[in-house]
Amino acid sequence: MLGVKEETAIVLDFLPHGYPFDTKPGYARTAIAQAIGKAHFTLLELIPKKGVFLNQHEEVYIGEGKRDKIHHVSCKLALDKLTQTARIELEHIIASLVKDNEQKFVEFFNKCGPVTSRRHQLELIPGIGKKHMLQLLEEREKEVFKSFEDIKKRVKLLPDPENAVIKRILSEINNEDKYKLFVY
Repeated sequence: MLGVKEETAIVLDFLPHGYPFDTKPGYARTAIAQAIGKAHFTLLELIPKKGVFLNQHEEVYIGEGKRDKIHHVSCKLALDKLTQTARIELEHIIASLVKDNEQKFVEFFNKCGPVTSRRHQLELIPGIGKKHMLQLLEEREKEVFKSFEDIKKRVKLLPDPENAVIKRILSEINNEDKYKLFVY
């Protein structure tokens, strides 16, 4: 997965005058946006073009082609570098991305495999232990899952799969596990 690049990002926070703790004089500061990549949940610092004002939750193009609002991607960000506003927005944006791309995540439940000879990818999802993993594998053998609702119906007492995926993405962003299922 090396070299994976985001094409679009969603703005978590926009700082029109740069970071407040920046010691440069006002005229030397540039506007900064903190954003999350739509495809791989990469936290990014973006530098908008001069005179461009960005709104929270705004989707911006950051790919290789001509960008209309973003001058360049400054760097990847660690979770602890996000502003308080960006942190608050992060979970909401991830939840909305998971909901909008439900099929992608349901497909994960249908196709994922073992991580090691003793551990399965499903067990990396919060709330899924050996019993739930075996039930999920058994059910997907009978018929592929069609939605989060389908997974909930067919696997009894399983924690909400949508929320479990959101929690997993947040823990991956926070580098709580060496295995990455959704974040690159």
